[in-house]
Amino acid sequence: MQTIVGWHVDVEFTEEAGRTRAACLVRLPDGSEMRAHGHARRHPDDREQQRIGEEIAAARCLNELSRALMRKAGGEIEAETHIPAHLAM
Repeated sequence: MQTIVGWHVDVEFTEEAGRTRAACLVRLPDGSEMRAHGHARRHPDDREQQRIGEEIAAARCLNELSRALMRKAGGEIEAETHIPAHLAM
């Protein structure tokens, strides 16, 4: 099997006062970029574990990015076929 194209998703985090924010960016082969954001908040009774906040914020960010990619693909299908696209998540 030959790889034709590869995508790289960048995820950056900021942390402040028990809150973690993630910003995701993917550059697509058509030259467009898609961005998304996610967040996590540590419960005051929980121990501080940076990695867990990052994982939750990244999962939420990637989920938002996934939905945006589905909308983009659906719009492109509709533009080509002139038929409403119904893409399941």
